[in-house]
Amino acid sequence: MHQLDSTPSRAGDINGFFGLVVDNLSILAFMATVLIGAFGFPADVVFNRMFPGTALGVLVGNLLYSWMAVRLRQRLGRSDITAMPLGLDAPTSIGMALLVLGPAFLAFKQVGLDPETAAMRTWQLGMASLVIMGLLKLVLAFAGDFVTRHVPRAGLLGSIAGIALVLMGFLPLIEVLRVPIVGFVVLGLVLLVLLAPAYRFARVPSVVLAVAIGALLYYLLGGLGALGSAYRAPVPLGLAIHFPWPSLGFLAGMPDAVTYLPLLIPFGILMVVGGINVTESARAAGDDFRTRDILLVEAVSTLIAGFCGGVAQTTPYIGQPAYKAMGAGYGYTLATGIFIGVGGMLGLLAALVGMLPLAVLAPILIYVSINITVQAFTATPAIYAAAVVFSFFPAIARMVAINLTDPSVLPPERFAVLWNDTSHGRSDLFTIIVLGNGFILTSMVWAGFAVAVIDGRARAAVLALGIGAMFTAFGLIHSLRPDGALYLPWQLSSADQVLMLQWSGGYLLLAVFALLLLRSKRTALG
Repeated sequence: MHQLDSTPSRAGDINGFFGLVVDNLSILAFMATVLIGAFGFPADVVFNRMFPGTALGVLVGNLLYSWMAVRLRQRLGRSDITAMPLGLDAPTSIGMALLVLGPAFLAFKQVGLDPETAAMRTWQLGMASLVIMGLLKLVLAFAGDFVTRHVPRAGLLGSIAGIALVLMGFLPLIEVLRVPIVGFVVLGLVLLVLLAPAYRFARVPSVVLAVAIGALLYYLLGGLGALGSAYRAPVPLGLAIHFPWPSLGFLAGMPDAVTYLPLLIPFGILMVVGGINVTESARAAGDDFRTRDILLVEAVSTLIAGFCGGVAQTTPYIGQPAYKAMGAGYGYTLATGIFIGVGGMLGLLAALVGMLPLAVLAPILIYVSINITVQAFTATPAIYAAAVVFSFFPAIARMVAINLTDPSVLPPERFAVLWNDTSHGRSDLFTIIVLGNGFILTSMVWAGFAVAVIDGRARAAVLALGIGAMFTAFGLIHSLRPDGALYLPWQLSSADQVLMLQWSGGYLLLAVFALLLLRSKRTALG
């Protein structure tokens, strides 16, 4: 039976539109702040080249999901169908900015490229990354069930929760606390209206109101000088058409993208599994969308964005039942797609991102990170909670490594000294970076091993550890390169080969002991 309050209405579509738009704007704002503010990326490349193609993916995906909702209404003869919401995926979009685009830009500059050329090569790398993930999702759309059967849920959800907790939660929290008198208020209001529905405003989208209050506080206090150097006056950005024409620019970025496959492959897999989960969630709410069609739209919108200059992948959002409960139909996805897509082409999104301080938008990302992390535990049987926690450690190492590799925190000459220091074994810096390299795959391997141990399945434990050893040999995880690059083991120096064998051998030796112990335990119980 369907809830009475789920009947689509104009008010429901309006509320849904504001909620979905704010979600996408907050992700774009964080990406722009990271790339421009933290890495020194040229703003015109971000706003005029990356944003339009990225926004086009949101437009295409939401138009297709709106059309699917209309078709489902016609097929079932029901008017209470709510379209699947689609937008930029928060964890992987932030991951692209922090782990791929930003570091690549710095690496290109370090080899002597001027900032503009380095930015263009990074843009092409971002396009190539999106095409790779889109093709992977296109293939896996027909094999989604296979992925979910063979990768433990604790590994899938734990790895994405690790990204959410440290990259999407903790790092934005730092931005919130740069302006605590504003950030605390907005964060508290967001948590108040989203964690306690009784306090939501009846006729006004609560999150939009919280953002408006925060922006008003920021500019009022900043104008009075109360925020000191933390205040940034809005940068006026004129509207201009930047149409995301299809191009073959992604081909030039393919060789550079190979280095980042340990990140891109898990990013694509996670979105397929997420697409399956959100389709099941919508089905439970009464809207029986076909899983394969949801996944295909997700893949196609990502590919189109990549072909047209986008750098962040799209995904169906987990909140379809929430939008249904507020009375949204298909109008909210249609309006969101048009607003984001056209706004990206006209420069409207860039203007909004320039006007809304990150301290005001970041609380939304923090709330989403809390939700994702909680889901990793609630959607996984309690017996596997230890596996989920175990999978967080590589993500924590990656977060620390991001700060350690920041030239403003650790000068390059000091970094080189610490990286090569072997006076008392390898340095903490070396170990942390190597642990963090390929952290998503590492999280899956570690959680897969832990789940197998909890279940007492010797073969599954050995398989997980064997995969870890193989991945380590080629740098897919625990790469011995500071930038996490892949390599062939026989191409390493003799010293690095010894180190690789230590890391890889640790997995293999543990596999032997796990096999002996788990089998001996099973024999004793039998």
